[in-house]
Amino acid sequence: MPEGGIVIVDYGSQYTQLIARRIRSKNVFSRIISCHAPINEVMEDSPAGIILSGGPSSVFGDDAPGLPHGIWSAGVPILGVCYGMQLVGREIGARVEMADTAEYGYARIKADTGHALFQGTPETQQVWMSHGDSVGANGVEAMKVIARSGASEVAAFEWLGRGVYCVQFHPEVHHTTHGEKILENFLFAICRCEPTWSAEGVVEQMVGEIRDKVGDGRVICAVSGGVDSSVAACLIDRAVGERLFCVFVDNGLLRSGEREGVVELLGTQLTGHLEVVDARARFIERLKGITDPEEKRKRIGNLFIEIFEEVSRAHGPFQYLAQGTLYPDRIESMSTVGPSQTIKTHHNVGGLPEKMEFDLIEPLALLFKDEVREIGIELGLPREQLRRHPFPGPGLAVRVLGEVTEEKLELVRQADKIFIDALHEWDLYDSVWQALVVILPIRSVGVMGDARTYAHPVALRAVSSTDGMTADWVELPAEFLREVSNRIINSVPGINRVVYDVSSKPPSTIEWE
Repeated sequence: MPEGGIVIVDYGSQYTQLIARRIRSKNVFSRIISCHAPINEVMEDSPAGIILSGGPSSVFGDDAPGLPHGIWSAGVPILGVCYGMQLVGREIGARVEMADTAEYGYARIKADTGHALFQGTPETQQVWMSHGDSVGANGVEAMKVIARSGASEVAAFEWLGRGVYCVQFHPEVHHTTHGEKILENFLFAICRCEPTWSAEGVVEQMVGEIRDKVGDGRVICAVSGGVDSSVAACLIDRAVGERLFCVFVDNGLLRSGEREGVVELLGTQLTGHLEVVDARARFIERLKGITDPEEKRKRIGNLFIEIFEEVSRAHGPFQYLAQGTLYPDRIESMSTVGPSQTIKTHHNVGGLPEKMEFDLIEPLALLFKDEVREIGIELGLPREQLRRHPFPGPGLAVRVLGEVTEEKLELVRQADKIFIDALHEWDLYDSVWQALVVILPIRSVGVMGDARTYAHPVALRAVSSTDGMTADWVELPAEFLREVSNRIINSVPGINRVVYDVSSKPPSTIEWE
């Protein structure tokens, strides 16, 4: 982590990663660390400030996480958010209790706009609350109340003389109207951060870190042709050059034209070697009879590793395996920092066996998708490649609900091409974060001409998002959907019904499996 950034101590809030993203958008680096980490880990990169995140716990719980031991000796400003505020409130000696009226959702606060945290914001403003416990002002001399709400006599306070500031609401969410300004005030007016974090600086830092880690070793890198693996490969290629050996595995779970596109793109971008492995039959065999999505992902991930180990023995030795894992992949796959909850396993993260012949290199593991695209631009990758929609590591296997067969893969592959081509034709592709087609594990009755059909329905899905952590469905034009539906049904034998997915994330995920 560059010196002068912000460390976020994670207590498991669903918004912790959003805090990190908001800070980075101000060109200040941020890093998330577990609430269980010792203070020397919190302070190892000399941060300019610390944020204590919200979280699902109550300070009254038996297993409630506490403050890092020794945090008051850190000597940098601290911002407590929601649960973080309640921990600080208890520490300062304020009254912390279960609120008579819990606050969830929109609320209005009255703020002290002369205070550094609220400068440039209106006295009365809308915020987003999410708390059951509350902090009371019970005559603690060191506590200066700087905001109140209808249900909270203390919606924000400063611990005088300590450089500690606390808010009961979430400044990082867009529902808090002036939250961005509040965070800016903390970063620049209070912590005195310098906005020096940029894609150019990140590339230099990552290349140096990769070079230091690899030393004289060799790296085998999984590439798919997607944004993440392409950027990861180019970063590593810049660091180690010919000691990078890229492997593209044709697993039979790819979109139309994927293999040819990868060879053309990376063949011109890399100085290292690109090996293409045809493993289509092996993956189909490994997935035979499997319907559980988690089991699919694990089998695909394990077979990827087996293939890499085979290539390693044939062309090695290699000491490192590189992957294009992103922050949202890690967050959804496992509780990596605070007490958050696993949503699903990504093959990049959760499908790896406990024992491998490689050490992992994941240069993008703390970055969001839009940040990766910025780094790709800095590396000189084609913009057309960088604006491609995300594609899951397990490929079309998680878009064939139920058992994966070659017949269903071909159906979803053809339907997907029609959908994506139409988005380009209608100039809608760049307004969509991710678009996909899912084939459902049922058959539906239809009629074509005078004949009855009993064929597969497919679902179209298109979402808008910034970082993949949350997403909303895109209201595509009715005439566009009509045209796509007609094209699919008329030109893909075996599909007789098309539906459109209008669910958001949360509660749904972007992919169906």
